Amino acid sequence: MLIPYQSLQELPVETLDALIMDYLYQQVEDGNLANLDSDSKAAARSKVKALLKRGELVVEYAEESESIAIKAPSDLLGS
Repeated sequence: MLIPYQSLQELPVETLDALIMDYLYQQVEDGNLANLDSDSKAAARSKVKALLKRGELVVEYAEESESIAIKAPSDLLGS
């Protein structure tokens, strides 16, 4: 099930930021964002938020595993 962007805006800021950071960790090959300064992390979070707003990334809730993740639309099952 896809979570509409409008619904994401209703989440607490900390929750959305945690979801975005989880996505960013998955995108880094070595899994290490620790070397980035706070400005770089903030810029990355802003970029992901913009991609979500434009629909270039989506948030999917998987009922079977009760998990939520940010994905590219082409990575969705059944695409």
